[in-house]
Amino acid sequence: MNRPIGIDLFAGAGGMSLGFEQAGFDIAAAVEIDPIHCATHEYNFPDAATICASVIDLSGDEIRRRANLGDKDIDVVFGGAPCQGFSLMGKRVFDDPRNQLVFHYVRIVRELNPKYCVFENVKGLTLGKHAQFLSELITALGDAGYDVLTPYRVLNAADYGVPQDRRRLFLVGTRKGLKSPNYPEPQHNRITVQEAIGDLPNADSFDELNRTDSILTKWETTSSYARKLRGFDPDSDDYSYQRKFLPDLLTCSLRTEHTHSSRSRFEATQPGKTESISRFRKLEPNGICNTLRAGTDSARGAHTSPRPIHPFFARVITVREAARLHSYPDWFRLHTTKWHGCRQIGNSVPPLLARAVASELLKAQGIQPSKPKKTLDMGETRLLSLDMSNASVYFKVPRDTIAQRTRKISVTEEGVKEGAKEEVYA
Repeated sequence: MNRPIGIDLFAGAGGMSLGFEQAGFDIAAAVEIDPIHCATHEYNFPDAATICASVIDLSGDEIRRRANLGDKDIDVVFGGAPCQGFSLMGKRVFDDPRNQLVFHYVRIVRELNPKYCVFENVKGLTLGKHAQFLSELITALGDAGYDVLTPYRVLNAADYGVPQDRRRLFLVGTRKGLKSPNYPEPQHNRITVQEAIGDLPNADSFDELNRTDSILTKWETTSSYARKLRGFDPDSDDYSYQRKFLPDLLTCSLRTEHTHSSRSRFEATQPGKTESISRFRKLEPNGICNTLRAGTDSARGAHTSPRPIHPFFARVITVREAARLHSYPDWFRLHTTKWHGCRQIGNSVPPLLARAVASELLKAQGIQPSKPKKTLDMGETRLLSLDMSNASVYFKVPRDTIAQRTRKISVTEEGVKEGAKEEVYA
């Protein structure tokens, strides 16, 4: 049986790709400009065409060609274009050069002519003068042949099975003449931090995790949420391809070194409160995580985002713990450095939130998704540790595709900038 086809624009590491796959779509292509993110996406989605390029330089026909789609009808194009421009008196927002990525998102939707398009972005776009931006985007999608489901919605990931307070704007467009979907309704039960990461072994217990981000070890998992992410229990709403992986391999768990004074302050901080010097929030076991941030890219100093303090251990959370709090399954791997790993999580849509939106598109078409029988081998592990130079060579793109900062950054004891020494480019 042929599954519906999805194309991910501005794909990053693949949070939306995974959510749409879990809903029942096959991800035919993922477009992403950052070679390091592309490498991570290729590792986790070996059957998708990973296109390392800017949407500015691509046409719909080029995407079809590189994804071997021919003239197949595409079911959905989705993605969250960076939005930086502001409305100006007497000037259309789309005339602002800072918004050209959104303009090209609409152009590619028009050229690919999918049944549906999904636009995701920060909730701030709904406020004040930014509302003009959304109005013009809805008009542009209408001109491209799409009816946008209004009023648009800001969805909180915590309402869709993600143990994190994360609010994102979603716009759903339907090709004229087709049945429009609904935005997903919130779920009643919320997943807690304890349910998400309470089973994971303490990374500080393994000296090897000072040098590598993974180790084979055995541990017990009891919560339903975590057992599904480890692949122990079936998820009746997950229609993704099964991946080959070892559930006893603890990955994405490179340790963070803290000073004794930092650990003392972390330990003294009450759960749910913010530590006064680092400004890190200590997670409440029976609550949800605060919004996980991406940190800065290499052009702005390569700072690792401030990570929450673990609810039980005197340290910040690991990349794997952040991935659990973002609803990534344990087979999903991020870049081996803490800087890139945190950046990939913080920039991504939680898969369960994307799944909830994607499922509504299939309901509107009357499609009952099915679980594929095929099991996927993951990509080459080396993809997860490529630096910018090697990733650029791998994808045959210029090394300066992503702007680099040329001077080294000082490293603070608190770990806000502990990723700065992991990858600094001359």
